[in-house]
Amino acid sequence: MCRRKQAHIDIDHRNCYTRIECKSERRTASCQRKILAVDDEKHIVRLVQVNLERQGYEVVTAFDGKEALQKVEEENPDLVVLDVMMPYMDGFEVLQNLRRNPSTREIPVIMLTAKAQDSDVFKGWQSGVDCYLTKPFNPMELISFVKRIFKSMDDGGGGGGPVYDVS
Repeated sequence: MCRRKQAHIDIDHRNCYTRIECKSERRTASCQRKILAVDDEKHIVRLVQVNLERQGYEVVTAFDGKEALQKVEEENPDLVVLDVMMPYMDGFEVLQNLRRNPSTREIPVIMLTAKAQDSDVFKGWQSGVDCYLTKPFNPMELISFVKRIFKSMDDGGGGGGPVYDVS
């Protein structure tokens, strides 16, 4: 999470782009939020990546559960967008690992998955998901959830609180 000491905010309403520059203990040049996008379908990862980067976020990617946990350790993301059905380790297992680890338990997680059954959604809540979004999805809806979670974090509310959307 970015701790702001001094901040300057530029908003360009024509392009709906917000850039926040600040001096940070964690990130030296700016407070650009880092998001890990995890899905075994490369086109989904790319769709998420392009849309979030257009909003000014830094996006790192992973394509299975094991790689996701490695990237969390290496990259220290501010938020994770996570699929459920992946090779080696599914998204629920990844989420449970994140929540068990004291250094990662506070990282907000958005589940982005085709699994829309009540039992799947309930399992996500039990595992500690912050938001549950089903495929097919509208990228603007994902961006809205990401912004809501970061706003809540900036306001001192921790994660964004549970958000549920089954399209």
